[in-house]
Parts: sequence; structure tokens; C-alpha cells
Amino acid sequence: MADALSAIPAAVLRNLSDKLYEKRKNAALEVEGIVKQLTAAGDHDRITAVINLLTHEYTYSPQANHRKGGLIGLAAATVGLSAEAAQHLEQILPPVINSFSDQDSRVRYYACEALYNIAKVVRGEFIFHFNKIFDALCKLSADSDPNVQSAAHLLDRLVKDIVTESDQFSIEEFIPLLRERMNVLNPYVRQFLVGWITVLDSVPDIDMLGFLPDFLDGKRFHFKTFMDLTNMVIFPGLFNMLSDSSHEIRQQADSALSEFLQEIKNSPSVDYGRMAEILVQRAASPDEFTRWTAITWINEFVKLGGDQLVPYYADILGAILPCIADKEEKIRVVARETNEELRAIKAEPAEGFDVGAILSIARRSSLALKQLSSEHEATRIESLHWISSLLNRHRSEVLSFLHDIFETLLKSLSDPSDQVVLLVLEVHAAIAEDQYNFRQLVVFLVHKFRMDHALLERRGALIIRQLCVLLDAERVYRELSKILEGEADLDFASTMVQALNLILLTSSELSDLRDLLKLSLAYQHASSVIQSLTEEDINVRFLVQLDKLIHLLETPIFAYLRLQLLEPGRYIWLLKSLYGLLMLLPQQSAAFKILRTRLKTVPSYSFNKEQIRRTSSGNPSAHTGYMSTGIHFSEDGSMNEDSHNVHNGINFASSLQQFGQMQQQHRMHSKSQARLRNSSISSKEVKDVEKAEEVRGGSGGGEMSRPPSRSSRKGPGQLVL
Repeated sequence: MADALSAIPAAVLRNLSDKLYEKRKNAALEVEGIVKQLTAAGDHDRITAVINLLTHEYTYSPQANHRKGGLIGLAAATVGLSAEAAQHLEQILPPVINSFSDQDSRVRYYACEALYNIAKVVRGEFIFHFNKIFDALCKLSADSDPNVQSAAHLLDRLVKDIVTESDQFSIEEFIPLLRERMNVLNPYVRQFLVGWITVLDSVPDIDMLGFLPDFLDGKRFHFKTFMDLTNMVIFPGLFNMLSDSSHEIRQQADSALSEFLQEIKNSPSVDYGRMAEILVQRAASPDEFTRWTAITWINEFVKLGGDQLVPYYADILGAILPCIADKEEKIRVVARETNEELRAIKAEPAEGFDVGAILSIARRSSLALKQLSSEHEATRIESLHWISSLLNRHRSEVLSFLHDIFETLLKSLSDPSDQVVLLVLEVHAAIAEDQYNFRQLVVFLVHKFRMDHALLERRGALIIRQLCVLLDAERVYRELSKILEGEADLDFASTMVQALNLILLTSSELSDLRDLLKLSLAYQHASSVIQSLTEEDINVRFLVQLDKLIHLLETPIFAYLRLQLLEPGRYIWLLKSLYGLLMLLPQQSAAFKILRTRLKTVPSYSFNKEQIRRTSSGNPSAHTGYMSTGIHFSEDGSMNEDSHNVHNGINFASSLQQFGQMQQQHRMHSKSQARLRNSSISSKEVKDVEKAEEVRGGSGGGEMSRPPSRSSRKGPGQLVL
């Protein structure tokens, strides 16, 4: 201390702490000259004493003017040291850096100024203390005083210049320091960090791509090796900044990411997989700009490193499927393109292609967004395309997960979108190529209709028609018939049969099956069925169905049948069947009038008395025309061998008997239901009467106080009812 006091005049020391800036500045110039002389003399001990004096008596002083003077004095001393300043930096820098956190904004400003002047002198030697300086600059970038921020900005530019010039800068030591601050929310700090990432990326000797994952995600990782560090370092921080409220920060972050992406395109080796994991998370961001940037990166990654990304396909698919239905058009476009690129890559399980994981993603996406109605229809459609594609390429692997996806596919039949339902049916049809899965599909479908009557009413026709197109109508109807034959819920079975009949009679998709059924010309059997009906069968529900049938007979589908009426002698059983239907209809109904009008047009010239006699026989079931010998009556009433095999294998007598048994079950079921309804009504009436009696009893003051009514009087031996 004595050496310092002897070296610096008292007047200089006094002016160094003066409140006037000019006096402090002049004093600092005096200090610079003194230190320059000591340096020339090689008297470093006295220089050290001067630095200690400025540090302890001034920069650590409670007086603000002393601290200001100390800072300007240290900068002056550094200038005086010139080339010899490096050996004294350990003494000079700590008090200056410490002043960055001073409560007085003017002191912080002078600290920036002092460090700026020091850095200009020492240049490259500054690098050895870089981490401490970077930490201080990061704090100053968010300073509340605009003058301090401005000074810090100038200092930051100088430090960046020094770093880019130096070959001593250690990126490995700096990256952890940068990564720790990537999740800071302060906009000024974010700008500061993006600026440093951009500057360092521009230095040819510094490879920032190796550290990119850390900047993209900003999470902490524990690294065992340096390679672990280089494989996991840049994204989330930058992606976090894409959703910043400041437009300038978003632009800076986007610019930095764009530069990195361009470098990735030009780089021969990039760890796409590790970065893809981070991008997948960002693709689900609520921020539109972040989602768009993430999906754009994923798109580029799929194009650049498709094979390398095979193990990450499921995660990537889980990110892009929701984006296909994004509210922003530009995101939807990129997502669709990425989806097509991904599906076009022919990968095998041996290469890491996880069929189960991808199937799980597609399954969840096909259902998870269903409650949002048409808003996410595109996602559900693409999910089903993926399941279909997987079935085509990896059928055995997909079928091994059938238990997991089957129920989901059935649920998707209730989707509000017709296109989704049609795609679901295509997938079902692909699964049902073998008999076991076909049977399982139809069984589950009937169960679904039984549990969800609204689905049967709303989508039943669409589902059945499409399945008939995809899986052969006759095969579908045969299987449905077998299942419904053993259906315990008779009401449902009846509803289902009515629906199937209507589909069969009206759908263009089933025209081939209708043509096949035409060949049977089983009008005699139809007549027998009609005449087997009893009073209990003819209810409102039956008459409604009969009304629909009569109206259908007038449609183009049944033109062939109406033309057959031109030959009543040949198709006499058809005529009798139609008259049978006419007799079942109420005379005042529209259907009765329509059918009667049609029958009036039938010509009578071709009737044969023998035919009329045969068809007019008493018991219809006794004249079905089918014998154990295989001989049957033709429509003209003659007996012929079944040379055309029209009825080969069909025992109509047995079928009629089976129909009668089924009708009897329905009659018993109807009676049981009626008894239950009557019982329920009776119970309700009893309760209503009891309740009324209680009300009257309460209002009349009790049984004794109520005058006896005429009905309540009784004589000897009479009971009160």
C-alpha cells in the first residue's frame, strides 16, 4: 500500500473519487502514465500494489464515486501495462466483473466501459477468463437500465470479435455454460444467447452441429463421454424462443435454426435420430410457428436420413398425423408431404422397423381425435391408410396384433365421417381374407349393431353394402344368416333381418345377388309363407314392413316381376302371393290401393283351370311342390325333374317348417313382452290408487270421520269390495 501511495500523488487519488467525471478521467490518465513508467522500469511489485490500492480502496468502497474511480483507474492501469497486462489480469478482472452486479446503475455502466477498454488491450489473453465474462454479460443483457444494456451490447460485440479471432477458445467448455441458460425466459437474454449461437456457428473451426440437440431441447443431460456431449447439444432453447412474445426474438431464433438446417443438408454425417426425438415433441407445441418449424425439420430429416430414422418412425408418425389436420394450411401441407415420404420408404422389421409401435400410433390416432368430429378427419383417414399399408406389407406381423386393433376398428365404424367408415371397412375386409377372421368380423359386427342400435339405423346400410362389395355379397349374407339364426335377442334379430332385406332389395351393390335369387322363382314358397301367417303375426310393425314392400314393387328393381304378371298362367304362384299380400293389407291403406290397381292390370286370358284348381287347394303347406324324390312343380303347374338345378339342395318344406318354428318363438316372445307391459301398467295403477286413497284419507280426517258412502254400506254376509 505504501508503495502505491508513494507512486501515485495524493491529488491524483483524491481526484479519482471526485463526483465530477472530468476530474476522475484526468486522474485516470495520470494513473495510466504512472503505470506505464513502472512497466518500462519492470517494477511489477509496485504495479501490483497500485492495482491492489485501486481494488480495495476504490472498487470495493461503499462510496459510489470511489467505485467509479476505481473502475476507470483499473482500465487506465491496464492501458498503461499494454503488452504486460496479461500477467496482472487475475488481479484486474475480478473487481470489474464484481461491479456488474452493483446496485448503482452508473457503476455497472462504468464496469462495462472499463472491461471494454481492458479487452481492447489484452485481446486474446481475454479468452482464458471467458466463462466468467460470458456469465456477467448474460446478466447485463437483461439489465433494467437502457444505458447499461447499450454499454453491455458494445462490450458483447467486442468479446465476440475476440472469440472469433482466437484459436484458444474452447467450445467444449463453453457449451455447458450456454446450455444452462437456454431455458431462460427473459427476452433480452434470449436475444443474447441466439446471437452467440449464430456467431459461433459462423466460425469455420467450430462445429456446432455436434451440439445441436442440446440447443434444440435445452434439457440437462449427464454425459459419460465427450461423444455423448457432442451428440446431445442445441435444439429446445431455440425452439422455445420460436414462441416468444417478441417478434424480433422469434425471427432471430428462426434465422439461427435455418442456418443450422442448411448446414445439416450439407453435412455428410448427422445424428438425425437424436434430434428427431426432440423435433417430435416440438411438433405438438401449442404455438403455430413452433409446430410449423418442427414439422419442416422432420420433413427434411425424412428426406435426408430416411433409413437412419427407421427406429424412430413410430415417434415421427405420432407427430405428423395430428399435424395433417392442423388448422393452419401450411402445416397441413408439410405434414401430408412428410407422411407420404415416410410411407414410401420400404423398411423391414430386421432394420429396426417396429410394426407394433407404428400400428399402435395409427390405432390411437384413428380414435383419439374422433370426439372432435370433422375437425381431425384427415388424421383419422391417414391413420387408417397406414394400417391398410401395414397389412399389405407386413400382414403376418399386423395380424399378430389383431387383438389390439380389432376393437378400435369396430369403434371407428361409428365415426361421423363416411370416408373414415369406408376406409375402416376396407381394413376389415383385408383382415377378413381368411375364413376365421371373416367369421370373427361378422360376429363382432352383429354384436356392435346389437349394442348400438343407433349405429345400425345410421350406418347399417353403408356398412353392409360396402362389406358386400369387398367380401362378396352372398358370402356376407350367408354368414349373417347363420349368426342371426341363433340370435337370442328376437327383437334385434327381427330389426336386423328387416334392415338386411331392405338393403338386399334396394342397393345397387347387391344387384348380382338379387339376380341370383331371381333364378329360384320360388313364388310357391312365398305363397306358402304368406298363408302360414297368423293373426298374431299381423301387427303394426308387420304392416309397416308390408307397406314398404308394396311401394318397392313399383320401383325399377322389380320391373322384371311386374313383367312376369303378363304371363299369369306361367307365374300363377306369383299372382297368388301378391293376392295374399293384398288380403293382409287394410283396405283403406295406400299400399292396398297401389297393389289392387296393379293386380287389376293382370290379363286373364292365359289362366288354366287345372292350374287354378291346384293353387286353390286347401292346405298351402301340403302343396309346396317339393317331394323327397327331388321333383318339383314348375310355375306353370306341371311336374318336372329339377334338370336346371334351380332348387338343388334347397328343401323348402324344411325351410317353411323352420320359419314356422321361428315365428312361434316370436309369438311367444311378443306375448311375454305384453304380459310384462300389462303387469307394469297394473302395478302403476295400483300404486296410483293407493296414493289417491292416502291423499283422500289425509284430507278427510281419517276413516272414522268420513261419512259412509253408498258402496261402503254392507248388510249381513256382504263383503266390502
